[in-house]
Amino acid sequence: MFRRSASFAIAGLAMLGTISQTAAGGRAVECYEPVRTPAVYDTVYEDMMVSPPGQQVDYTPPIYGTRERVVMTVPAQVTYEIVPAVTRTVYHTVRVDGGGYSWEWRVIHGRKVLCKVWHKARYERGVETVVIQPERTRRVVIPAQYDRIAEEVLVQPEQRRIIDVPASYQTVARRVLVREGSSGWRRVHIPRHCDQ
Repeated sequence: MFRRSASFAIAGLAMLGTISQTAAGGRAVECYEPVRTPAVYDTVYEDMMVSPPGQQVDYTPPIYGTRERVVMTVPAQVTYEIVPAVTRTVYHTVRVDGGGYSWEWRVIHGRKVLCKVWHKARYERGVETVVIQPERTRRVVIPAQYDRIAEEVLVQPEQRRIIDVPASYQTVARRVLVREGSSGWRRVHIPRHCDQ
Protein backbone atom coordinates (compact mmCIF):
# COMPACT_ATOMS: atom_id res chain seq x y z
CA MET A 1 0.00 0.00 0.00
CA PHE A 2 2.88 2.32 0.85
CA ARG A 3 4.56 1.61 -2.51
CA ARG A 4 1.34 2.32 -4.35
CA SER A 5 0.95 5.67 -2.53
CA ALA A 6 4.52 6.57 -3.30
CA SER A 7 4.15 5.80 -6.99
CA PHE A 8 0.95 7.87 -7.06
CA ALA A 9 2.80 10.75 -5.46
CA ILE A 10 5.65 10.54 -8.00
CA ALA A 11 3.16 10.33 -10.85
CA GLY A 12 1.37 13.35 -9.42
CA LEU A 13 4.58 15.35 -9.34
CA ALA A 14 5.32 14.34 -12.90
CA MET A 15 1.89 15.49 -13.94
CA LEU A 16 2.39 18.82 -12.24
CA GLY A 17 5.62 19.25 -14.12
CA THR A 18 3.93 18.35 -17.39
CA ILE A 19 1.07 20.69 -16.74
CA SER A 20 3.45 23.43 -15.94
CA GLN A 21 5.26 22.89 -19.20
CA THR A 22 2.03 22.71 -21.15
CA ALA A 23 0.77 25.81 -19.51
CA ALA A 24 4.08 27.34 -20.39
CA GLY A 25 3.56 26.34 -24.00
CA GLY A 26 5.53 23.10 -23.95
CA ARG A 27 4.69 19.79 -25.66
CA ALA A 28 3.00 17.02 -23.54
CA VAL A 29 5.06 13.90 -23.37
CA GLU A 30 2.86 11.68 -21.06
CA CYS A 31 -0.65 12.19 -19.67
CA TYR A 32 -2.46 10.48 -16.77
CA GLU A 33 -6.00 10.60 -15.48
CA PRO A 34 -7.21 9.73 -11.99
CA VAL A 35 -8.93 6.34 -11.76
CA ARG A 36 -11.20 5.20 -8.93
CA THR A 37 -11.86 1.44 -8.57
CA PRO A 38 -15.02 0.84 -6.49
CA ALA A 39 -15.11 -1.67 -3.66
CA VAL A 40 -16.51 -5.12 -4.49
CA TYR A 41 -19.16 -6.59 -2.18
CA ASP A 42 -20.83 -10.00 -2.10
CA THR A 43 -23.89 -11.39 -0.32
CA VAL A 44 -23.20 -14.16 2.16
CA TYR A 45 -25.98 -16.33 3.58
CA GLU A 46 -25.51 -17.80 7.01
CA ASP A 47 -27.64 -19.45 9.67
CA MET A 48 -28.19 -17.46 12.84
CA MET A 49 -29.64 -18.89 16.06
CA VAL A 50 -33.05 -17.38 16.77
CA SER A 51 -33.75 -19.25 19.99
CA PRO A 52 -31.40 -21.49 22.02
CA PRO A 53 -32.20 -25.13 22.82
CA GLY A 54 -34.29 -25.78 25.91
CA GLN A 55 -36.89 -27.95 27.56
CA GLN A 56 -40.67 -27.69 27.64
CA VAL A 57 -43.01 -29.34 30.12
CA ASP A 58 -46.11 -30.90 28.60
CA TYR A 59 -48.72 -31.02 31.39
CA THR A 60 -51.97 -32.96 31.23
CA PRO A 61 -54.31 -32.25 34.18
CA PRO A 62 -55.93 -35.13 36.10
CA ILE A 63 -59.34 -36.40 35.00
CA TYR A 64 -62.01 -37.03 37.62
CA GLY A 65 -65.34 -38.83 37.36
CA THR A 66 -68.35 -39.57 39.54
CA ARG A 67 -69.14 -43.02 40.86
CA GLU A 68 -72.21 -44.12 42.78
CA ARG A 69 -71.98 -46.67 45.54
CA VAL A 70 -74.22 -48.02 48.28
CA VAL A 71 -73.08 -47.35 51.82
CA MET A 72 -74.54 -48.34 55.17
CA THR A 73 -75.78 -45.27 56.99
CA VAL A 74 -77.32 -47.01 60.03
CA PRO A 75 -76.08 -50.44 61.13
CA ALA A 76 -78.44 -53.25 62.07
CA GLN A 77 -79.66 -53.25 65.67
CA VAL A 78 -81.04 -55.91 67.99
CA THR A 79 -83.50 -54.94 70.71
CA TYR A 80 -85.67 -56.87 73.13
CA GLU A 81 -89.23 -56.06 74.02
CA ILE A 82 -91.65 -57.47 76.56
CA VAL A 83 -94.71 -59.14 75.10
CA PRO A 84 -97.47 -58.99 77.70
CA ALA A 85 -99.35 -62.11 78.71
CA VAL A 86 -102.50 -63.04 76.86
CA THR A 87 -105.43 -63.46 79.27
CA ARG A 88 -109.14 -64.19 79.06
CA THR A 89 -111.91 -63.32 81.44
CA VAL A 90 -114.02 -66.34 82.42
CA TYR A 91 -117.43 -65.97 84.10
CA HIS A 92 -118.85 -68.85 86.19
CA THR A 93 -121.43 -69.40 88.96
CA VAL A 94 -120.03 -70.22 92.36
CA ARG A 95 -122.10 -71.53 95.28
CA VAL A 96 -121.16 -69.46 98.24
CA ASP A 97 -123.67 -71.06 100.67
CA GLY A 98 -124.98 -74.62 100.52
CA GLY A 99 -128.31 -73.77 102.22
CA GLY A 100 -130.08 -76.17 104.64
CA TYR A 101 -131.49 -75.74 108.11
CA SER A 102 -130.30 -73.47 110.82
CA TRP A 103 -131.59 -72.30 114.24
CA GLU A 104 -132.33 -68.68 114.72
CA TRP A 105 -133.85 -66.65 117.57
CA ARG A 106 -136.88 -64.73 116.54
CA VAL A 107 -139.54 -62.64 118.26
CA ILE A 108 -143.04 -63.88 117.53
CA HIS A 109 -146.06 -62.23 119.20
CA GLY A 110 -143.83 -60.56 121.65
CA ARG A 111 -142.12 -63.71 122.66
CA LYS A 112 -138.58 -64.70 121.91
CA VAL A 113 -138.55 -68.16 120.39
CA LEU A 114 -135.98 -70.43 118.81
CA CYS A 115 -136.99 -71.46 115.30
CA LYS A 116 -135.63 -73.95 112.85
CA VAL A 117 -135.31 -72.12 109.49
CA TRP A 118 -134.79 -73.58 106.00
CA HIS A 119 -132.32 -71.73 103.76
CA LYS A 120 -131.88 -72.10 100.02
CA ALA A 121 -128.47 -72.54 98.57
CA ARG A 122 -126.91 -69.20 97.55
CA TYR A 123 -124.92 -68.72 94.37
CA GLU A 124 -122.86 -65.83 93.07
CA ARG A 125 -121.50 -65.08 89.61
CA GLY A 126 -117.76 -65.24 89.73
CA VAL A 127 -115.19 -63.61 87.41
CA GLU A 128 -111.79 -65.18 86.80
CA THR A 129 -108.88 -64.06 84.60
CA VAL A 130 -107.27 -67.00 82.89
CA VAL A 131 -103.70 -66.70 81.38
CA ILE A 132 -103.72 -68.19 77.90
CA GLN A 133 -100.12 -67.22 77.01
CA PRO A 134 -97.68 -66.00 79.66
CA GLU A 135 -95.59 -62.85 79.39
CA ARG A 136 -92.44 -63.28 77.31
CA THR A 137 -89.41 -61.43 75.93
CA ARG A 138 -89.18 -61.13 72.17
CA ARG A 139 -85.97 -60.42 70.17
CA VAL A 140 -86.47 -57.72 67.55
CA VAL A 141 -83.94 -57.16 64.75
CA ILE A 142 -83.96 -53.71 63.11
CA PRO A 143 -82.34 -54.05 59.67
CA ALA A 144 -79.52 -51.79 58.56
CA GLN A 145 -80.27 -48.74 56.44
CA TYR A 146 -78.43 -48.10 53.18
CA ASP A 147 -78.15 -45.04 50.96
CA ARG A 148 -76.67 -44.42 47.50
CA ILE A 149 -74.01 -41.73 47.48
CA ALA A 150 -72.02 -40.18 44.63
CA GLU A 151 -68.31 -39.71 45.13
CA GLU A 152 -65.56 -38.19 43.03
CA VAL A 153 -62.93 -40.65 41.85
CA LEU A 154 -59.68 -40.21 39.95
CA VAL A 155 -59.99 -41.64 36.46
CA GLN A 156 -56.57 -40.64 35.12
CA PRO A 157 -53.78 -39.01 37.16
CA GLU A 158 -51.96 -35.91 36.01
CA GLN A 159 -49.12 -36.41 33.56
CA ARG A 160 -45.96 -34.36 33.13
CA ARG A 161 -43.62 -34.96 30.21
CA ILE A 162 -40.41 -33.07 29.51
CA ILE A 163 -39.85 -32.38 25.81
CA ASP A 164 -36.44 -31.33 24.49
CA VAL A 165 -36.85 -28.34 22.18
CA PRO A 166 -33.97 -27.95 19.71
CA ALA A 167 -32.48 -24.60 18.84
CA SER A 168 -34.12 -22.77 15.96
CA TYR A 169 -32.13 -21.08 13.22
CA GLN A 170 -32.90 -18.60 10.49
CA THR A 171 -30.95 -17.95 7.33
CA VAL A 172 -29.99 -14.29 7.02
CA ALA A 173 -28.21 -12.45 4.22
CA ARG A 174 -25.19 -10.28 4.99
CA ARG A 175 -23.07 -8.13 2.67
CA VAL A 176 -19.36 -8.64 2.98
CA LEU A 177 -16.47 -6.72 1.44
CA VAL A 178 -14.61 -8.83 -1.10
CA ARG A 179 -12.14 -6.21 -2.34
CA GLU A 180 -11.60 -2.68 -1.14
CA GLY A 181 -11.89 0.22 -3.54
CA SER A 182 -8.72 1.91 -4.71
CA SER A 183 -7.58 5.17 -6.27
CA GLY A 184 -4.80 5.50 -8.85
CA TRP A 185 -3.65 7.01 -12.08
CA ARG A 186 -4.07 5.65 -15.57
CA ARG A 187 -1.92 6.71 -18.48
CA VAL A 188 -3.84 8.40 -21.25
CA HIS A 189 -2.72 8.01 -24.84
CA ILE A 190 -2.60 11.40 -26.52
CA PRO A 191 -2.46 11.52 -30.32
CA ARG A 192 0.36 13.61 -31.72
CA HIS A 193 -1.91 16.07 -33.45
CA CYS A 194 -3.77 16.85 -30.20
CA ASP A 195 -0.83 18.16 -28.22
CA GLN A 196 0.08 20.88 -30.74
